[in-house]
Amino acid sequence: MNHTNVKIPSDDEIQRPLIERSARYSRRNPVLWLAISFSIVFSALILGCSSEAEAEEPIVSDPTGLERVTQTLVAPPFLPAHNQIASEEPKVVQVRLVVEEKLTEIAPDGTKIWALTFNGSVPGPMIVVHQYDFVELTLVNPATNQLQHNIDLHAATGALGGGELTLVNPGEEVVFRFQAVKAGVFVYHCAPGGVMIPFHVVSGMNGAIMVLPRDGLKDAQGEQVTYDRAYYIGEQDYYIPQDENGDYKEYESPAAALGDTIEAMKTLTPTHVVFNGAVGALTGDSALTANVGEKVLLIHSQANRDSRPHLIGGHGDLVWRGGSFTDAPATNLETWFVPGGSAVAALYEFKQPGLYVYLSHNLIEAILLGAALHINVEGDWDNNLMEQISPPGPIN
Repeated sequence: MNHTNVKIPSDDEIQRPLIERSARYSRRNPVLWLAISFSIVFSALILGCSSEAEAEEPIVSDPTGLERVTQTLVAPPFLPAHNQIASEEPKVVQVRLVVEEKLTEIAPDGTKIWALTFNGSVPGPMIVVHQYDFVELTLVNPATNQLQHNIDLHAATGALGGGELTLVNPGEEVVFRFQAVKAGVFVYHCAPGGVMIPFHVVSGMNGAIMVLPRDGLKDAQGEQVTYDRAYYIGEQDYYIPQDENGDYKEYESPAAALGDTIEAMKTLTPTHVVFNGAVGALTGDSALTANVGEKVLLIHSQANRDSRPHLIGGHGDLVWRGGSFTDAPATNLETWFVPGGSAVAALYEFKQPGLYVYLSHNLIEAILLGAALHINVEGDWDNNLMEQISPPGPIN
């Protein structure tokens, strides 16, 4: 049926017959009249609110003529320089990701994997834009690599998140653009097809993009909230093949590792679960830092498995479940959930100095497999929040 000539009635045309019809019943049934009147008023309010919301939605659908900026990406856990609030109209944000296949040590015992990476890091770098910005992404697959690669961004709409438009062989590059229409934190990963999708993801080829609302983040009451620091934690599960003695195997190339790694993947039992590429990557001298009184945004992604982050000694003051910045955040969580294939943002204001441990509260994975990091916090201790009344001593 051709709908091009269908006339959409106005709000007045919808409501006038209802008013005229209900008036005929007002004398005979005053209760019914009150119910109909309430229905008309409520419908008018809903229609009015919807029209107002649609009119205020600041969508720019054409990138022509917009300012173009180049974002300098940095290695996690850090984020590129960015404004928390967009003061101007949407921009075209240009980013460049170069695929690097490299032999990488992932544990203190010398275990290695052929990591498949964006810009040489696991996870890949965080991209930060504002809602309705256009992301113009250049993906480079140098001739020194062996495998095909592409990118599927969960923030993008259509064409398998860009995966259909970005498949590149060694020695090729591709440029594509998408508009970031959804506000939140989202995973991106390589998805070249078939069994190579999980192989690339569990070899480290994933990262995240943060799409901030143009007017900034809001708390549970809808009030603006800002962060003093932001860190990106990419949780990675590895499946390292073992020989008959239980020792981890090493290979000459990612292609050589493929067969054995797929068999290890089929067990669904990772040999390592780590934060930012390797066991202990964010501990010791590489621990995260903060000061008492600072609000720190922690963005946690897991491209393949579920995770349950927990901050020992702290909380999730605000947690944007599912990564959505459009929805009101949950408050005061002890542990939060990151479904596989997603990213979640949590904000905490540090109240006490000292060492904090941020980990997966699957404690087997945290302690035995590596899913933990440290945060060193400087500042003055508050005895009103916690105080040791007496030190350990003999039982009286």
